[in-house]
Amino acid sequence: MPTIRIDMFEGRTPEQKKNLVKAITQAVVDTLGGKAESVDIILTDIQRSNWATGGELWSEKK
Repeated sequence: MPTIRIDMFEGRTPEQKKNLVKAITQAVVDTLGGKAESVDIILTDIQRSNWATGGELWSEKK
């Protein structure tokens, strides 16, 4: 089964992350089959100062 990597801005609560991984795991099982135990999800919290879009750091966006 898949390994899913999610990069997102820091600041989510543990409860939000728990709900996210449960929902994604269920979606993978429903769509691809297999067991939930075989779905790996890696969450990476990234500071806004370490992420840029369109040549601008998110920490500098207004």
